[in-house]
Amino acid sequence: MALASSLSAAPSRWRQAVARALPVGVVLAVLLLGWYALSVALNASGVIERVLGGPAGAWGWRDLIWATWHQQRAVLPAPHQIALDIWHSLLDWPLDDPRNLLLHTRVTAEATLLGFVLGTALGLLLAVLIVHAPTLERAVLPWIVASQTVPVLAIAPIVLVVLGSLGFSGVLPKAVIAMYLCFFPVTVAMVQGLRAPQTLDQELMHTYAATRMQTLWVLRLPAALPYLFPALRVGIAAGLVGAIVAELPTGAQAGLGARLLTSSYYGNTVQIWSALLMAAVLGMVLTAAVGLLERAVLRGRGPKL
Repeated sequence: MALASSLSAAPSRWRQAVARALPVGVVLAVLLLGWYALSVALNASGVIERVLGGPAGAWGWRDLIWATWHQQRAVLPAPHQIALDIWHSLLDWPLDDPRNLLLHTRVTAEATLLGFVLGTALGLLLAVLIVHAPTLERAVLPWIVASQTVPVLAIAPIVLVVLGSLGFSGVLPKAVIAMYLCFFPVTVAMVQGLRAPQTLDQELMHTYAATRMQTLWVLRLPAALPYLFPALRVGIAAGLVGAIVAELPTGAQAGLGARLLTSSYYGNTVQIWSALLMAAVLGMVLTAAVGLLERAVLRGRGPKL
C-alpha cells in the first residue's frame, strides 16, 4: 500500500513542479526572444557601416542577424555572448586572477555581508531605542528618514575620503556604504514589529513583574520576527547596491564595481553586462540565503511556512 501511494503521489508532485516552473520558463523565453530582437535593432546600424560594408544587395537578413549577434563592441550584446564571456572568465583564469569574475564577486560579497551585519545591528539598536523612548522617535526618526533622501552616489565619495583619512581602507569603507542602505528598512520594520504586541499581552507581562529587557526578549522580539525578515531581504539587496557603488570612486582593483568601471573605460559592453549579470546572481543568492534563514527561524511558529 505504501509503495502504491508513493507511486501515485509522484505524478502529482511532478505536475506541481511543472506548474510552478512553466510560468517562469515562459517569461524567460519571452525575455530572451525580446533581448535577441532588441540586440538586432540596436546593433544593425553599426554593423551595416563597419562590418557588412556593402550595398544592401551584397548581404541578406541572415548576414545582418549573424553580424549583430557576434559584434565585439555591441551596443547591446546578445545573451549568448554574455554567457560565453562568463564561461570563459570562470574557467580560463585562476580564481585569484583579476580576469576571473568569481574574484570580483567574492570581494563584493564580503563588503555586502559585512555591511549587512553592521546595518542590521544598527537598525535593531535604533528600533529598540525608539520603541522604549518616545522622545527619540520624535528626535531621531525624521533624521533617519531624511538620511535616505541623500543619493548614495553623492555620499559614497565623502564617506570613503573621511574613512581613508582616518586610516581605514579595504572592505570596511565599502561596508559602511552598504550599512548606510541596509539599516533603514530594518529600523522601520522593527519599530512596527516591536509595537505589534497588543496591550493585553503587555499588561500580562507587567503582572508577571517582567522587566523591560524580559518583555523585549520574551514578547516584543518574537512578535517582530515576521516584520524583520522581509526587511532583511530588502536590506541585503540594498547593501549589494551600496557595495558596488562604493567600489566605483575608489579605483579598487577588485569587485564587481571595479569590473564595471574598467570595462566601461575600454568600451567592452560584453564584460559590463557579464558583471551586471553576476551582480544579479549574487543578489538572488544572498536574498535566498536570508529566506532560508527565515524558514529555519520561523519553522516552529506555525504551519504557514
